[in-house]
Amino acid sequence: MDFWPLIKVLPIRTHFRFVRLAKIAALLSVIAVVGSLAASLLPFKAPCGGLACGIDFEGGTVLEISTAPKAVDLAKAREGLRGLGIGDVQVQAFGAPSSAMIRFQTPAGRDGSGTIRLVQSHLTDSLGAVKFVRTDLVGPKVSNELLGKGLLGLGLAILAMLFYIWFRFELQFGLGAVAALFHDVLLTFGLIALLRIEFDLKAVAAILTIIGYSMNDTVVVFDRFRENLRKYKRMPLGEVIDMSINEMLTRTIITSFTAVLALIALAVFGGPSLYGLSIIMLFGIVIGTYSSIYIAAPVIMLWGVKRLDEEPEVLKPAPARR
Repeated sequence: MDFWPLIKVLPIRTHFRFVRLAKIAALLSVIAVVGSLAASLLPFKAPCGGLACGIDFEGGTVLEISTAPKAVDLAKAREGLRGLGIGDVQVQAFGAPSSAMIRFQTPAGRDGSGTIRLVQSHLTDSLGAVKFVRTDLVGPKVSNELLGKGLLGLGLAILAMLFYIWFRFELQFGLGAVAALFHDVLLTFGLIALLRIEFDLKAVAAILTIIGYSMNDTVVVFDRFRENLRKYKRMPLGEVIDMSINEMLTRTIITSFTAVLALIALAVFGGPSLYGLSIIMLFGIVIGTYSSIYIAAPVIMLWGVKRLDEEPEVLKPAPARR
């Protein structure tokens, strides 16, 4: 490691007392969760409440256009579509300078195909020669089904994690892991609402990725925690938790840092369509590490664990060589 001295900045073993701050962290987490719920649900308006509902869940039309070889004049495109009565029109650069993404809703009672032809006509008048690369039409019925299936997928993922941890460890471990997952998911919804990130299928995929990452981090901590419970049966539970987290902290930081570097590159160079997904996953990595320490582990401490059922494995001496 002489050629990479930055690794030496991280100590091999830390000695932080995490349990001492558990009550303060719990209070902050409760406030953050309540605030996230309020930001996500208020106002109570279908289909997405306080979230910036995307075309996937709200219904509408997405047009991808190209004016190659010249660049798209976004201001002219917006001006050309103004006054058509198609709601809030979003015109964004997409990939190359000659490409753009246009999103709009089909007004109630109007023909979707007719509205698309009207928009295409106005874009041609405003920008000149336009190539319509892709046209996606999402109706209200389809969008409601997508929203329901997306939320169902999130719920089933959390339930599956509960049974997995219950099977691998004990019930209280599973409850701690699920509490951490709910914490991460609700705070992520709060971030989406606060930053007005478009809530669409890409956002659901990002949240599912966060669930997987958070669970992986929690399982690693739980595994070391169970090992230390077998080794140190007389040590107070809080000290065992601190020891287990400190033993895995450097590994967690290095693993998270590599993922953060990739996501920063994705946010900077991935364009508008991937920016929201990158921000959500960056937040999820940070909050997933936090919840493994200050949500999952304290739940186990409150519930308690059985410490005398399993005896430490006795190592047998190797047979003598003849």
